[in-house]
Amino acid sequence: MTILRAPVSGAAPGLAFAAVGTAVAVAVNTLVPAVSPLLIAIVLGAICANAVPLPAATRPGLAIVSKTVLRIGVALLGLQLVLGDILGLGFGVIAMVVVIVAGGIAGTLWIGKLLGIGYTQRLLIACGSSICGAAAVAAVDGVVDADEEEVAAAIGCVVVFGTVMIPTVPFLAHVFGMSELDAGEWAGGSIHEVAQVVAAGGMIGSSALGVAVVVKLARVVLLAPVLAVISIRQRSAVGDGGKRPPLVPLFVLGFLALVVARSVDVVPEPVLDLGQHIQVIALTGAMFALGTGVRLSLFRTVGSRPFILASCATVLVGALGLGGALIVG
Repeated sequence: MTILRAPVSGAAPGLAFAAVGTAVAVAVNTLVPAVSPLLIAIVLGAICANAVPLPAATRPGLAIVSKTVLRIGVALLGLQLVLGDILGLGFGVIAMVVVIVAGGIAGTLWIGKLLGIGYTQRLLIACGSSICGAAAVAAVDGVVDADEEEVAAAIGCVVVFGTVMIPTVPFLAHVFGMSELDAGEWAGGSIHEVAQVVAAGGMIGSSALGVAVVVKLARVVLLAPVLAVISIRQRSAVGDGGKRPPLVPLFVLGFLALVVARSVDVVPEPVLDLGQHIQVIALTGAMFALGTGVRLSLFRTVGSRPFILASCATVLVGALGLGGALIVG
C-alpha cells in the first residue's frame, strides 16, 4: 500500500466510515468482552468490503487510518510495558522470548522461501506470528510498504490461527500435565495477539494469566528492534538511487520513549488510562480500515500458500514456546 499524500480535507468520508466501524467494534466488545475489539474490527471491515462495493471517496480516509492512526496506536503500546516487570521474569524467560521471536521469524522466512512466497509476504506473516499478530503485520507494512493483497492475506492468516490457539494451548497444557506457571509461559510465548493471550491465560487459571501477559508483552518489546533491523535492511536494498526509509521509524522511537516513560514511573495514572483507551481505539480503527482490504477475491489471487506458511509459523512458534516453557520451568 502506498503512503497517503492526499489532503486530510478530502479524507472526511473515509474517516467518518472508520469512526463508525470503530464505534461498532468497541460496542460489540463491551457486550462480548472475551472477543478482542481488534478482531471484531477486522471481521467487520471485511464484511463491509465484501457485502457492498465501498465508495472510492472512502479510500483516502481509510488509508490515513490504516497508516497514521495505526502508527499512533503502536507507539501507545509502549505505555503498557514496564521494563522492570519484564526483567523480573528472569534471564531464562527473557532468553526464551528472544529465541521465540528470532527463531519464529527466521524459520518462517525460510519455510516461506521453500514455498516460493515473496520476501515481503513472508516477513509480514513471520512478524505477525512471532511478535503481536495483526498489529505487528500493520507495523511492518509501515516500514516495507507492502501490497494491499499481501497485508490482507497476512492479517487474515494471523487472526485465524491466533484465534485457533486460544482453546488449543490450554487444552494441550492440560493434556501434557503442565503447571499453571509453565502453561502461562507457553501461552504468552506462543499466541499471536495480546487479547488472545489474555483469553487463553484466563482459561488456564489466574496465576497463569499474569505470567502469560508479561511474557507476551516481552515479545511486544521486541517489535521495536525488529522494525529497526527491517528498516536498515530496506535502506540497504534501496541503495543510493532511491528514497530510503528512516533508519528508525518515528513511531518506533515514540514506542520506545513511552516504554521508558512508563518504566521510570513519570506518567500519571489518569494519563495512562487515557493513553490505553486511545491506543485501543486507534488500533481498532486501524484494524477496521485494514479489514476493508480483506476481500475474498484477494485470497483467490494469493492462493493457499500464505495460509500454509501461517500454519507452519504457528506450529513453529508454538513448539519454540512449549520447549522454552518446559526448559525454563
